[in-house]
Amino acid sequence: MSDTCNQTCSSCGDTCEDRKTERTDFFEKPNELSSIKKVIAVVSGKGGVGKSLVTSMLAVTMNRKGYNTAILDADVTGPSIPKAFGVHRENKGKEMSAYPPKSSTGIDIMSVNLLLEHDTDPVIWRGPIISNMVKQFWQDFVWTNVDYMFIDMPPGTGDVPLTVFQSIKVDGIIIVTSPQELVSMIVAKAVKMAQRMNVPILGLVENMSYFKCPSCNQEHKIFGESHIDQIATKYNIDVLARMPIDPKLAKVCDDGEIEFFEGSWFDHIDEILKNMEERK
Repeated sequence: MSDTCNQTCSSCGDTCEDRKTERTDFFEKPNELSSIKKVIAVVSGKGGVGKSLVTSMLAVTMNRKGYNTAILDADVTGPSIPKAFGVHRENKGKEMSAYPPKSSTGIDIMSVNLLLEHDTDPVIWRGPIISNMVKQFWQDFVWTNVDYMFIDMPPGTGDVPLTVFQSIKVDGIIIVTSPQELVSMIVAKAVKMAQRMNVPILGLVENMSYFKCPSCNQEHKIFGESHIDQIATKYNIDVLARMPIDPKLAKVCDDGEIEFFEGSWFDHIDEILKNMEERK
């Protein structure tokens, strides 16, 4: 049925039965030279919970396990992936290659910050332009032999998440949260969006779960008691990891050396992804 339908079929020349047979698969194909096996989106219902950090560590962990990994930075107005990996725009003033830049350990990365003259330049665009940029990252760049692509999504349930879910065949999502009780409501929004878009939820990651004191070796819950187990039970979702507040981790991100940080929170993630493949 068209937007201008007045219930009179002669107004548009089509019958409603004809409309029912129209194409409903709007997934965009990647570049014809690309090879991408699995796509995992990392989402959060709100900002500031460390979604980019989790995305980075997932890609780093899978890369260490011998898989070819990539990150598509869909957080166009707040890109932080290139900074964490120490990847910068090359050949300023020249046309960028059709191949995404690689990090020190060979992770393919594409982000709007790699297209800007200066990485501090703001992206002041309206929603449709931002969404089209994300689709261009997917369609125009050649992603070579990628086993797992991780998409760092912007927070919330707006234009870009909707574009990604409708345009890219996402095999599963990981939801990032923090311990505050308020977050349970925010997680619920992300869960319900995933369900409505028919995207499998692989699990929850709680960031800033605790701080381990280097002096007393005790764990201190800076943001209060965790509510992640209740959320996981309510929605029948697995808890994949509980990440601490770690100044060393913050520093390697600032220094562009996240690939060299030793963290074991996601050592089991390949088993989760294999199980996902078995379910498909």
